[in-house]
Amino acid sequence: MRVRVESVHFTADTELVNFIERKMQKLEQFFDQIIDVEIFLKLENSGQVRDKVFEGKIHVPGDTIFVKEVDKTFESATDKAVDVLKRQIIKHKEMQRAY
Repeated sequence: MRVRVESVHFTADTELVNFIERKMQKLEQFFDQIIDVEIFLKLENSGQVRDKVFEGKIHVPGDTIFVKEVDKTFESATDKAVDVLKRQIIKHKEMQRAY
């Protein structure tokens, strides 16, 4: 599984990128046919607070799973996104078994 992390309009430090890659690698426990993962990190200006936006695309055979989470830090947005992706991957896997 290939994980690509892209930061939009800023440079993400290697510690953050490594954190995200470790979290994404854990998704292989739930579904081993993940082709690749694309992560986009963005800063969003909403009033006085700069929110962090985590967008993720997971390519699996025959489908693409997408998630978008907004939080105060990239780490907490990543944790939320991984929980959502885990549920979506398990649901996708169960639907594949049904056919």
